Amino acid sequence: MNVLVLNAGSSTLKFQLVSTDAERMAANTDVRLARGQYERIGGEAVFSIRPDNGEATRGTAPLRDHRAALEHLLKWLTSEESAVAISSVGEIDAVGHRVAHGGEHFRRSVRIDDEVLRGIEDTIDLAPLHNPSNLRGIQAARSALGPGLPQVAVFDTAFHHTIPERAYLYALPYQWYRRHRVRRYGFHGTSYRYVAYRYRQHTGKSREETKIVALHLGNGCSMCAIDSGDSVDTSMGFTPLEGLVMGTRSGDLDPAILDYIGSKEGLSLPEIEAFLNKQSGLLGISGLTNDMRELLAEEAEHGDRRARLAIEIFCYRVRKYIGAYLAALDGADAIVFAGGIGENASAVRARICEGMEWLGVALDPERNAAAVGGKEGRIDRDGSRLQVWVIPTDEELLIARDTARVILGIEHPI
Repeated sequence: MNVLVLNAGSSTLKFQLVSTDAERMAANTDVRLARGQYERIGGEAVFSIRPDNGEATRGTAPLRDHRAALEHLLKWLTSEESAVAISSVGEIDAVGHRVAHGGEHFRRSVRIDDEVLRGIEDTIDLAPLHNPSNLRGIQAARSALGPGLPQVAVFDTAFHHTIPERAYLYALPYQWYRRHRVRRYGFHGTSYRYVAYRYRQHTGKSREETKIVALHLGNGCSMCAIDSGDSVDTSMGFTPLEGLVMGTRSGDLDPAILDYIGSKEGLSLPEIEAFLNKQSGLLGISGLTNDMRELLAEEAEHGDRRARLAIEIFCYRVRKYIGAYLAALDGADAIVFAGGIGENASAVRARICEGMEWLGVALDPERNAAAVGGKEGRIDRDGSRLQVWVIPTDEELLIARDTARVILGIEHPI
């Protein structure tokens, strides 16, 4: 089954074409046929598209909307120039969509029909920046590939529906939850499902034996406590703004700051929220960049104080959450790093784990330094009481697999 995986943003379209089926899932031999992305859709779009292990085709094209971008992509995929192993759009068997928010209704991946579309539309007020874009991607695929082609929605929030009430409710008037569903939803769920799956593959543990603290550290950052294979707590909340320090998001803060800064700076609530989402985090503290690689270089080459401070605050916040989640789990078997920073910044991993020897965390410097660039493996010393793993995430592969499972009727855990 050839599955086209789409992740539609407000002016972007990321894709992968994956060949998978029940046998390939079981053997972990799925084949990625192509990948790429379109940016600045709505004007002179910029694209980078390539077959797996092939040279990228880069260029620009006037693409007015997501449908135009998808039609441009399909033309390339089926051309001899692409070197992708399909010759017509008829060889695409299904489309899988990443959907940011499924609210309380969508607890697993589902085949898209009119009722599902209405359900996604009903959650727009919970994810006004993401779900409308996801819907545009779905409509673009319907228009370009026909309404008869199966499409599946895979929700970032679905994995966290196992979080108990004591962890997902805020200490706010209960009627706010009953009327408006104000609660912790959590995000990065697709990433955590994949990471937990790969951890089980490496260790031979069953789903019921899986007890880990998983970290997705990239431009967006979160953490998840996983017990018996289920999410039991996560750091992102009602929105992705809560929790860890991120590239441009503040993470946790005292809500009274909003009114205080609004009166001092003459800012409206939407303006303050924009600052918290787009001008805070690593960028806000350093005043330089939201890119951890650049901050590490500034610290190493110039001893920049605010770059160092941004890194220290980032690592300190992560370390606090690890301690909290180990307490919530009554201990765990492993800490697992994923995401762009988690997979590639060995220096950040070392700083996060520094001072945690009393918990049984003992990193192996050589293993830690070697675990970059997509490599999986343990980075703790032999005999460490708490294992530490690096497991690169692959959300697109999981979306492709979920799509195939839904279409083929294969049972799968949340």
